[in-house]
Amino acid sequence: MTLSSGPRRSRKLPLIVVSLLGGWLWLFVILAGSSGLSSCSEFNRALKSDSIPYKLEVAERYYEKGSYDRALPLLEELIMLLRGTDKSERIGYLHAKGFFLMKDYTMAAYYLENYARTFPVGKYTEECAFLNAYCYYKNSPSYELDQSDTRTAIDQLQLFMVRYPATNLKDSCQTLVDRLRTKLEVKAYHAANQYFHMRNYQAASMAFKEFMRQYPNSDYREDAMMRVLRADHSLAVNSIETRKEERLREAIRSYHNFADAYPQGVERDEAEKLLRELNSELDRTTQNKRP
Repeated sequence: MTLSSGPRRSRKLPLIVVSLLGGWLWLFVILAGSSGLSSCSEFNRALKSDSIPYKLEVAERYYEKGSYDRALPLLEELIMLLRGTDKSERIGYLHAKGFFLMKDYTMAAYYLENYARTFPVGKYTEECAFLNAYCYYKNSPSYELDQSDTRTAIDQLQLFMVRYPATNLKDSCQTLVDRLRTKLEVKAYHAANQYFHMRNYQAASMAFKEFMRQYPNSDYREDAMMRVLRADHSLAVNSIETRKEERLREAIRSYHNFADAYPQGVERDEAEKLLRELNSELDRTTQNKRP
């Protein structure tokens, strides 16, 4: 005889619970939709309104909430409507900074510079001048790409420090300039190294020498001097006979430049090996020239 396990318990929710949940869900959707429609409706009313105070109130409310996509169209209208009034400066500032806060650094740079030019002694001029330079910093691409914005950012940051010598942002500006210069330095190094990998040794030697002239304190300096030696060595030993002696002596000078600068360099053994090869080739070349 088998014992009954009793009536099975249904895993389904009671119909009334499902009904209640569905009702709350629809209520939430309706409220969310009505809220969005209300916000959109307020935005449209402000756009169509002839009341400047109302437009300004709604624009600032959106700005404070971070809804810059709605604040900016209203602020653009207000710039025209309030031009020449005591409110025009603040409206111009909010409009320019709104683009910055939206991370549209290209448009922000334009309007921030325009604000600083329009209000040269304004309440927000120093901040806008710094943010204008910072926009170029943010637009500065990786070192592989064109560095026009990088150079412009350096110029703008340095100009800002000249115009505002007492600014408390001076250390920040200098830090940004150093980062940008490092990016240009890395780009110059890799550009010179590209010639080396292409086995265009004459161009590589010249490019690395120019790199060291521009960046005498670079962290890449030891490596650059060694690559000059390698490039000059390869160029000399593979040179035509009429140019070989001259190029061998130039390569030997490159060795001495490296050895003098880095007597304990990590590649000193390699440099010594290249020197022995250069001296051997120079002896052979000079002997061949003897009558």
